[in-house]
Amino acid sequence: MREFAYRRATDVPAALALVDAEPEARWLGGGTNLVDLMKSGVERPALLVDVRELPLDRIEDTPEGGLRIGATVTNSDLAADPRVRLRYPALTQAVLAGASGQLRNMATVGGNLLQRTRCGYFTDAAAPCNKRTPGSGCAAVHGEHRNHAILGASAHCVAVHPSDMAVALAAFDAVVTYETLDGPGQLALEDFYRPVGDTPHLETALPVGALVTGVTLPPAPVAAHSRYRKVRERASYAFAIGSLAAALDVRDGTVHDVRLALGAVASRPWRARAAEAALTGGPATAEAFAAAADAELAAARPLADNGYKITLLRNLVTAVLTELTEEAAR
Repeated sequence: MREFAYRRATDVPAALALVDAEPEARWLGGGTNLVDLMKSGVERPALLVDVRELPLDRIEDTPEGGLRIGATVTNSDLAADPRVRLRYPALTQAVLAGASGQLRNMATVGGNLLQRTRCGYFTDAAAPCNKRTPGSGCAAVHGEHRNHAILGASAHCVAVHPSDMAVALAAFDAVVTYETLDGPGQLALEDFYRPVGDTPHLETALPVGALVTGVTLPPAPVAAHSRYRKVRERASYAFAIGSLAAALDVRDGTVHDVRLALGAVASRPWRARAAEAALTGGPATAEAFAAAADAELAAARPLADNGYKITLLRNLVTAVLTELTEEAAR
């Protein structure tokens, strides 16, 4: 591990100044991803700026009826908050599915959004990886890629984003807020993650040196009837091979509102806009749910060993939306 300096920031302007003065600085929240990457030599920061003592650890109601979640709120506190559990249950379920209890106690909301891919070639400093070393190639394209992307990938990178929490946030139109030395800014979560294209090492649209300060969830009545379902290769702590955040409002057998986001299929949480459009105003039936999934997955471009994800996601969408429909009818 490279020798590094450590500073603990107590206010946002001081934190921004520290990072501005050191181009190789990194923000440190819970460290559940960054420290592992430092141990393997993938991340080699010259300075860690600890943000855990910044006043960003609260969950607050917005005047419109949504929620504002601070960047240093732990995953455990987020999942346990009664307002999140009541208004956005899929978010609670996603966080609880995302890691062990020990990791949730340390991991922060901002760090969860910014975690790096868990592709084995990315974390192996000896392997070619365009995300880690631009221009070196993507070993996963012709290597081990069973859990890699089927949507939105390119020849330069086929890794998937590992976050469960971000999938639920994407379904509910979350907005990421940040601070820079030039002032505050915000990005819709759909715009927060950059398309992989030919620059997979550029993962977010954040300005250089920006500090994520929180996430705002707009009011969404449909979100109260939502679910997060994660499929993984073992029941214990593991990353998804496919996941779904879904919310559904059915009235008199017709889909009035629906939100769908897929996980473990792309380099970012994948908002299923085509499926939502196909369902809205139509019948709430298993056949319609399957057809909507097919409409979304028509753009899938699987690799040699991950085509199973198309069937998996089709079945997942159909099953979860059917369950939500049946629950609403009780």
